[in-house]
Amino acid sequence: MTLNPNNILTKFMERFGSSPIVVESPARVNLIGEHTDYNDGFVLPAAIDKMIVLALAPNNQNRIRLYAADMDKFSYEVDITDQFTKSEIGWPDYILGVVDQLQIRGYQVGGFDCLFGGDIPIGAGLSSSAALEGGILTGLSSLFDLGLTRLQMAKIGQKAENLFVGVQCGIMDQFANLHGESGKVIRLDCRSLEYSLYPFKRDDIAILLCDTKVRRELASSEYNVRRKQCEEGVRILKQFDPSIKSLRNVKHDFLEHRKDTLPGVIYNRCRFVLDENQRVLDACNNLLQDDIKSFGQKMYESHYGLRDLYEVSCRELDVLVEATETLDSVLGSRMMGGGFGGCTINLVYEHKIESVAEQIKQHYQAELQKPIEFYIAKIGKGASVLEVV
Repeated sequence: MTLNPNNILTKFMERFGSSPIVVESPARVNLIGEHTDYNDGFVLPAAIDKMIVLALAPNNQNRIRLYAADMDKFSYEVDITDQFTKSEIGWPDYILGVVDQLQIRGYQVGGFDCLFGGDIPIGAGLSSSAALEGGILTGLSSLFDLGLTRLQMAKIGQKAENLFVGVQCGIMDQFANLHGESGKVIRLDCRSLEYSLYPFKRDDIAILLCDTKVRRELASSEYNVRRKQCEEGVRILKQFDPSIKSLRNVKHDFLEHRKDTLPGVIYNRCRFVLDENQRVLDACNNLLQDDIKSFGQKMYESHYGLRDLYEVSCRELDVLVEATETLDSVLGSRMMGGGFGGCTINLVYEHKIESVAEQIKQHYQAELQKPIEFYIAKIGKGASVLEVV
C-alpha cells in the first residue's frame, strides 16, 4: 500500500493541534560496493521509494514531543534543555542523537513536535535509522532556519549514530538518504566524500529485495573483526610502502607480490576489498553504456567474493542468490549489507517480478523450510520537505 503523506499530516494535527511541515525521507539500497566504506573505498548506493514521512512543528515549550505512528511504544517526550540520555525504547535515540549533535555544534533548536510513520521494513538492512536521522535533520533545518547543507546533515547523522546510539556505521547510509536523485545512483568516494551521479533509468527493471528474516546477530561483532583484519593487512603492507594509509592505496599487483607475507585470511580480506572497489568503478562504466547485463554479473561476483573471501554471508543468503542463477529474468543478485542475514538485492525485469518471486520462494522453502518476505522498490529521491495539498 502506498504511503500517503496526508495521513501523517492529519494524524499530526489531530494529536498536536498545529500546522506542521512534512518531510519525506527514503530508505536506501547499495547496489554494489560492500565493506569498502571503512577501507576508504567506493560504494554505489541509491535512495528508493520506501520511506519515512515526518510531520514537524515548533511548540514553543522547550519540549521535544515525539510520536511514532507505527511503533508499539509510540510516544516519547523530553525537555530540550536537559542532558539527553538514551531512551529505553530505542527509536527516540536517533532523534535525540541528532538534536544533541546540533547543540554541540552551536545550532539553536527550539522545542518541537514530531509525528512520523513509514513503509521501510525494520531490520531488513534498508537503513530506516538513516532515514529517521536525515528526515529529522531536513525538518529541523527548515523549521529553525539552520541553513544546513546536505553534506553537513549526513555528517551530523553519522555522528549521532556513532556517539549517541553507539553504532559505528560509516557515512554511506546518511549520504545516500540525503543526496539521492530519481533515476540515478551515487558513486561515493568514502575517502574524499566526492560523489558522482550515474543514470539508472531503466523503467523495465525493478529492485526485488528478498528478506531472509534472519536478524544479524553476528553482524556487529564480525564487522569489527573484519575491520581489524583489514587494518592488519594495511599494517603489514605498510612495511613495504610507508605511504599506504588504507587498502585504497594498495594496487592488485602490489598485493599479489606480497601475498606470502600475509596470513591467508588477511590476504583474502584485502583481495576482496580491492576487487570490490574495482567492481564499483567498472559497474559505473556499465551504466554509462546501458550494459545492465554486465552490471548484474558484477553483482553476482560481489556476492561470491563476500561469501568466499570476506566470509560474511550465510546459508540463507547463499540459497537466495543460488535461486536466481538460472533465471533469465534476473540480471543480478547479491547479499546486501553487513552480512549474516538481512536481504539480497536483485535486479529483475519488472513484468516478471511476481513469477521470479514465486520461483525464489519455492527454492528457498525447498532448501530451508523457512519463511521469506519480498519488497519491490524503485530508485527515488533524497530527503526533502514536501508541499502537501
